[in-house]
Amino acid sequence: MTTNEIQKAAERVAKLRAQAEKLSAPLADAQAELASAQEAEATRRAERGEIYDRDFSRNYSDRAREAASSGDGARDRFYELLAEEPWFAAYVEFRAARHKRRHVLDEAQRAQRALQEVVTVPEQRYYPVAILNDIESHAEKMAAQKAAEFAEELRKTRDVFLESKD
Repeated sequence: MTTNEIQKAAERVAKLRAQAEKLSAPLADAQAELASAQEAEATRRAERGEIYDRDFSRNYSDRAREAASSGDGARDRFYELLAEEPWFAAYVEFRAARHKRRHVLDEAQRAQRALQEVVTVPEQRYYPVAILNDIESHAEKMAAQKAAEFAEELRKTRDVFLESKD
């Protein structure tokens, strides 16, 4: 490199350094302003979060009671619809037969005791039906999914409250 090229490069570096210094002050100011705004927003959100949390904590029992009873209508509809299902009617008939047998055994045991005989009538044995466990397990999985959606709605409600400027 020649002296002339070195001088030109040095002038260019000096010129760019001056421009950088000229821009660095507004950049530093803008960064400080951003940090201040972020801190103010974090403080505002923390204050809003405290208000929300205090209100939610005070009113949780009403909300919990409402949430718990929100399924009452669905349970009633479920029982009505279930009673109309032919497979369920057949299952009820099957289970009723098991209960009838229990009543026969209970009466026979009572009769033997009344006659002061040794009770030889066996105790009723119940055999669980696995399909009901499968139905219950599937229903619990679906219910947990619905509850998770509800929890997400609660979280979103809190976030909306925190975001609001009121």
